[in-house]
Amino acid sequence: MLRPSSFLPQLCAHLCSPASHCACDYHSAAMPNSLQPHEAAAAASVAAAEAEEAAPGPPKSDIYAGISTIPISAALIGSGVDASDLNLNVDISKHSKKRNKQVHLFYCEETEELARRVAAETESITLNSIKWGAFADGFPNLFVPDAHGIRGQHVAFLASFSSPAVIFEQLSIIYALPRMFVASFTLVLPFFPTGTLERMEDEGDIATAFTLARILSNIPISRGGPTSLVIFDIHALQERFYFGDNVLPCFESGIPLLIHRLQQLPDSNNVTIAFPDEGASKRFYKSMEHFPMITCTKVRDGNKRIVQLKEGDPRGRHVVIVDDLVQSGGTLIECQMLLASKGAAKVSAYVTHGVFPKRSWERFKHDNGEGASQGFSHFWLTDSCAKTVKAVIGKAPFEILSLAGSIAVALHI
Repeated sequence: MLRPSSFLPQLCAHLCSPASHCACDYHSAAMPNSLQPHEAAAAASVAAAEAEEAAPGPPKSDIYAGISTIPISAALIGSGVDASDLNLNVDISKHSKKRNKQVHLFYCEETEELARRVAAETESITLNSIKWGAFADGFPNLFVPDAHGIRGQHVAFLASFSSPAVIFEQLSIIYALPRMFVASFTLVLPFFPTGTLERMEDEGDIATAFTLARILSNIPISRGGPTSLVIFDIHALQERFYFGDNVLPCFESGIPLLIHRLQQLPDSNNVTIAFPDEGASKRFYKSMEHFPMITCTKVRDGNKRIVQLKEGDPRGRHVVIVDDLVQSGGTLIECQMLLASKGAAKVSAYVTHGVFPKRSWERFKHDNGEGASQGFSHFWLTDSCAKTVKAVIGKAPFEILSLAGSIAVALHI
């Protein structure tokens, strides 16, 4: 059945006189002949300004303030997604048989700015808001506006499980959206927060990563099938097997953002990659194999675990330490001090997820161009943890690399 907005112009084409002389309700509303061209332009400008002012959140011009990004064409590499799927500037005639996927992206309060950056990457993603409230007893009072409007549409939700307190209200939305007769449902959870608690070392330990995976595996199936779950650099690769058959995990990485940024450095030909432990080496080795590499290792010294150089030579090099996440930062700082003592000219660091509990980011000092022994030249992290972004943005040595382009591509897989 045709919607009224699409039916009226077709009806008018059959029954009305030429549009320029038509007096039907559709054309009199859509093309008021009483306005002169300059009046119409002025009215359009006013309407656009009012729409921008009414839009929630920061102005579009500010969504990338202090945040670096990569061309979305770079994010497409290896994704299996075609540029035409995102309505990018391509020759449409070559893709005439493909129908662009339009995605309605919902978001929580923490991820609003990231959601706006994602939507700014392509016209094929539309933002949809949710009314987040609470009853007097503190339990969430939630409402999805225009629930009928997303029927038959591809729907996604950009989540942030930054604390146990917000997980329940977001799960309530996550479980509801697939049941609104949507064509498909995608959950984007950039940071899987319990990922470091993935194994039992003693009887009685609880692997909370498995608990969260089981909860997400029971998201209702939409009309299009199981939920797609997008996660960036999950801490342990074996965690992909924690998810059940009712969800399709899509594991992405922030490493392409780092590689693109390293290529922009004035000393890009002097960069060496360092891994703080063997786990990081096994995880990221193949992605960084075109760089010289250094591997560190943790060894026990009594009750302490210290970092030692296992292989590689940092002398005179700009060494970039790479890991998936940082908490207190003790290991990264030990690596920085070790590499400086071994002759590194500069030391930088990259993590996909800057968790930094209890403001631990304050431990990381900028070298101020005075060499590796004084601190970090750069500390790159993504915008997967919204609270951290707000805390460190604009503060040296930190630089934010946005996942927006990578998320936009993942939503079209």
